[in-house]
Amino acid sequence: MMRSKYRSIAPGLVLLSCLGCGRHPGVNRSESAVLRPEDEMRFEVLYQQNCAGCHGANGKNGAAMDLANPEYQSLVDDASLTRWISKGMPQTQMPAFAISAGGILTEKQIEVLVQGMRRHWAENVAEAQVLRPSYAESEIGDATRGRELFQTSCASCHKASKQEIASPDYLALVSDQALRSMIVAGRPDIGQPDWRNDRPGAPLSDQDVSDIVRYLASLRTATPGQPYPEHREGAE
Repeated sequence: MMRSKYRSIAPGLVLLSCLGCGRHPGVNRSESAVLRPEDEMRFEVLYQQNCAGCHGANGKNGAAMDLANPEYQSLVDDASLTRWISKGMPQTQMPAFAISAGGILTEKQIEVLVQGMRRHWAENVAEAQVLRPSYAESEIGDATRGRELFQTSCASCHKASKQEIASPDYLALVSDQALRSMIVAGRPDIGQPDWRNDRPGAPLSDQDVSDIVRYLASLRTATPGQPYPEHREGAE
């Protein structure tokens, strides 16, 4: 009689032991669960996994644009940030991250990235809004005038080989928009001044920036890294 009683409660004990598998005292199951990639909505995690490699661990000191620069955050609008993250930036190494464009991020995750940048790195620079050059080109640039402006406003820093921004090979990897953003917003993480301080006492105008960008664009090579010899007629 006693044995049959034990046999009747044994299945219940086994069930209870199974229900407790994987649990540890003091650990909340929701906290220990591993998120699916598309469910990750923390800005810090999304930024470190997808952006820090090029833009720096804290939005600066990376190879690409200084995203933590308040001047840049004030210059670029949400629609542009969303577009570059989603579809990539043409003429640069910036890839597309949106699932719809072959990437790995959902629209909501991209929204979290944009909002996180604003929350962490945008500051009030409204005093410069009126005179500051526009984000996108509004005036067609003049390469000849741009060359003169580059010599007077930029060359003193960029003549050094490690900052040789006029190198055709470097320019082949950077779009006109990226050049414009860096000239207007500067890169304080590497000591590059913004549009107000390139020429102390004489801020760059919208036309000035367009001219410098047009000049730099004229220096690009179609064969970065290897200047192929000119084709000679009859040569194989």
